[in-house]
Amino acid sequence: MRRLGADVEGAWVHRILWVVVAIAFVVGLIVPDDSQEQPEECAPRDTRVMAPYAVTGYWVIPRADACVTRRMVEAVHAVGGDTLVTFGPRFSVGQDPGCLMDGRPCAEVPGKEIRHVYTYATSEEFGAGLLRCPGLDRRVESDGRIFYRVSLAASCDDRVHDLVIVSTDGDGLGHLMTEAAAYGMAVFPGLPAAPQLAGKPWEPDLAHTAALNAFTARVLADYRTRFGRSFAGVYQSFELAMRDRGDEDPIVELYTAQHAVVASALPGKKILVSPYIDARRGRGFPPSQAPEGLVDIAATRAGLPMAVAVQDGRGTGKVPVYGVDERDAKVEARLAPVVGDVTYGQAYYGSTRDYIEAAAGRVPSGVELWVNVEGFEPTPVPGECGRVEPLPLRGRTSKSRLDRQVMATGTHAAKIISYGWEPFFTCQDRYDTPSLADDIVNGWQQPIIVGATRKDMNGRAGILVEGYNLRGVALRFGPQGTVVRQEWYGRGRLEWAWVPYVPPPGPYTSITATNEAGQSSTSPYVMSQAGASGGR
Repeated sequence: MRRLGADVEGAWVHRILWVVVAIAFVVGLIVPDDSQEQPEECAPRDTRVMAPYAVTGYWVIPRADACVTRRMVEAVHAVGGDTLVTFGPRFSVGQDPGCLMDGRPCAEVPGKEIRHVYTYATSEEFGAGLLRCPGLDRRVESDGRIFYRVSLAASCDDRVHDLVIVSTDGDGLGHLMTEAAAYGMAVFPGLPAAPQLAGKPWEPDLAHTAALNAFTARVLADYRTRFGRSFAGVYQSFELAMRDRGDEDPIVELYTAQHAVVASALPGKKILVSPYIDARRGRGFPPSQAPEGLVDIAATRAGLPMAVAVQDGRGTGKVPVYGVDERDAKVEARLAPVVGDVTYGQAYYGSTRDYIEAAAGRVPSGVELWVNVEGFEPTPVPGECGRVEPLPLRGRTSKSRLDRQVMATGTHAAKIISYGWEPFFTCQDRYDTPSLADDIVNGWQQPIIVGATRKDMNGRAGILVEGYNLRGVALRFGPQGTVVRQEWYGRGRLEWAWVPYVPPPGPYTSITATNEAGQSSTSPYVMSQAGASGGR
């Protein structure tokens, strides 16, 4: 039988791996373990980076199964991922009826008045440090789950207590930290997410901020004790728009209060925030508001370093990734369900690049500008895999679409991350078709141009391009089709390639790259003739 090529073979290995992981996970859910034998050890780690892509961080879901976690972290690491982010569980008002202690509901404590009861459903097991008040703070197994009862009172002897009933399905976060450390990766676990205001779920219920902060402090103290070098900081899960927030903004007030707790508990750790942008006319805001929004968010960092990973908006359809020459073109088909069958200029204030460039001009001290490229489509099409729950339904995107999103980040993003690994990078339309992760493994060497400018070198006029996988490129300039080979190459955070070429007169020039590996860019980069950055 003819031997498969290395790239194809690698894709099949990844494809088979994900099928095996999915089967193992389902079997683990269905088949009861009625033996007393210890579970088998996980397969050995493979710490090789096989296909380093421009996206280097992903939102992931903590799993109670240590072996499933290992395979997931290994797959992320194989495509160049070095950062993992988790959402923070919701800190909710209300009781968990499944929790019983000594035959009575966990929220009942003899001799104590219970003022408020909160629930916190998570995938982690806390250390003993979370339990401060003997007899009152307890860990129990009830109804097949693990529960913690935690008092938020200032003193264990207080008569009135607020309680948090924590439920967990296992130590998914602990497994994630362990594997990340073994692979040399960083983890940003989500902060406890604030309760939502009744009738306005996009706003926090600030009446419970004191309780949220007290619980946050207990959780972070536990993290500080248990987690090591893979613990890079925390992710702020409560979402907000990166626009001018105005005075007395409730989300900014929440950020300020909770981030002060982080600064006290975890000095020097980084806070990661991922605000959204919305370019839809009539519903969103223009790029000119993005810098002020960035400044407002940065003001909440309480002296800690902060990374602001701006959601690029393409996955939800709130922001497009069109080129500088496409403003009057019809929106692509996957965006039409969101904004209608109109032109980009009619539907949107601008593109992702416009918002990132505007924000990049006003990045405050102590803040890094990241971009979160949304790895999904606004709605699924028939036969396409994607997210079924929580609603709304989302579809899977393509490697070429993801490349265009990377192009749209331009030269300003210190790091590119993506929501989210599962299910969007791992799902398959059919058992015998590749996942998006497989497509990345097959196409990771394809060049991506994120910036292009006119630049003279040694007295010669030319074009300097910036991006990924640019070593040994030949650049094809359109519409003439002229091909010019690279005469200078350099690299830092991005790669640079220079060619001696002066475009003929005209408003725009398209640039497609083919590198020394024989791979070509999936979409052309479009540069304005004035030399300004264009692209998608």
